[in-house]
Amino acid sequence: VQLQASGGGVVQAGGSLRLSCAASGPNLSNYLIGWFRQAPGKERDFVARIGWNGGHIAYADSVKNRFIISRDDAKNTVYLQMTALRPEDTAVYYCAAKRPSFEYDHWGQGTQVTVSS
Repeated sequence: VQLQASGGGVVQAGGSLRLSCAASGPNLSNYLIGWFRQAPGKERDFVARIGWNGGHIAYADSVKNRFIISRDDAKNTVYLQMTALRPEDTAVYYCAAKRPSFEYDHWGQGTQVTVSS
């Protein structure tokens, strides 16, 4: 599985961005797709995940009610719609893939999100 993240940028606090994760490879329906983020000097944190059938949706508490994860099967793409952005959302955002009961073992390159106050 190959993953390509895009959509990052610079936005003011309170603004919105939509990240995309384009996936390719065999048997994508067997994989969960997750978004993670890593701020400077901090560990990489889980943000959200979705099953390829649209189930298994979960969010980190810090982004609930602000971020929405979704997928477009026809485009093999998972989206992360981010609203009400805060300076603390500033980080490099990564998408990753895993099969159930396994660790995330396929990672895309990151995309930088910067939220200015």
